[in-house]
Amino acid sequence: MGSDASSSNIESADFIALDHVGLSYRTSSGDVEAVRDITFGIARGEFISIVGPSGCGKSTLLKVIAGLRRPSAGRLTIDHGRAANKPGYFGMVFQSPVLLPWRNILQNVLMAAELASLSVKPFISRARELLSVAKLDGFAEKFPRELSGGMQQRAALCRALLLDPPVLLMDEPFGALDAMTRDEMNLELLRIWGERDAQRKTVIFVTHSIPEAVFLGDRVVVMSPRPGSITEIFDVQLPRPRTVVLRASPEFGKLSLTIYEKLSAMPPPETTFL
Repeated sequence: MGSDASSSNIESADFIALDHVGLSYRTSSGDVEAVRDITFGIARGEFISIVGPSGCGKSTLLKVIAGLRRPSAGRLTIDHGRAANKPGYFGMVFQSPVLLPWRNILQNVLMAAELASLSVKPFISRARELLSVAKLDGFAEKFPRELSGGMQQRAALCRALLLDPPVLLMDEPFGALDAMTRDEMNLELLRIWGERDAQRKTVIFVTHSIPEAVFLGDRVVVMSPRPGSITEIFDVQLPRPRTVVLRASPEFGKLSLTIYEKLSAMPPPETTFL
């Protein structure tokens, strides 16, 4: 079920490969080590969930993978180096939908093309197709204030998918939603992700919810308190497609409990500045 982080086989899962990656932030009072010695590989089309204590560097790790932060140590390789400088290679979804209130939903989705300095017109039909897939085809001309929180997050997901990125990075995207809407969004994400199995995107999903991590992921990466490192990687050997009924299974409960116990036994974060 679980595997020691140091034994992760990068060669067999090298679409994204992190080799002893670390990152330290410089502050006025000294350097703060955010993540340390991160080593594991991710296969193309794999769904990776990441859990860990608050402040352990989960979001920092996403930024490193997206190229928004340069590692202080180690090496990151994505698609054997072919990801460099490609516009739209990564789609990102945040905890807040981050929709512009003065633009309608279609215009918000098309922002992905604008931010990549691409002409918007060729992407209009794709944007409408994505909204239809996300069950928002009747809301393209509506404004964010006219949609529920869950519907706004679906629109944000459509925006992230507009340029058809090979990699989707998601930073606690459903954390602010109520429990029922969150469950619906979990199912919606899996439906969209698995719609074309041969062309599944590689998803890295950060969450504080252990059940959510297990429900969505092919593997669950457990990080330690700051400086964040990988303590264990759990294989989720549960059948797909996943359904809400699966949450009631003994296998689901056992794995969720095992990960909970792993997190509960962790020491407090380091507080010493370098």
